[in-house]
Amino acid sequence: MKPIQYFDDEYLTQCRSFTPESIVEYLENFRLLQQPNEKSRLISIKIPESLLASFKTKSELHQVKYQTQIKKLMRDWVES
Repeated sequence: MKPIQYFDDEYLTQCRSFTPESIVEYLENFRLLQQPNEKSRLISIKIPESLLASFKTKSELHQVKYQTQIKKLMRDWVES
């Protein structure tokens, strides 16, 4: 049996406000984050607890996983 994903009214309302350009941008960013056959390496890094908590909170508000956001920031910085 396949799982069924349900969307609440708030989420659907938010989705209706997206422009076609923002949807394309989201999909392109998602595509860039998905590097097939690229291995990931587990690292250890010290980050002040307050900074990590704030980062996680902001990521949650933007509905982005915080580790994914860290990787995006790293890619953006390397590519600039």
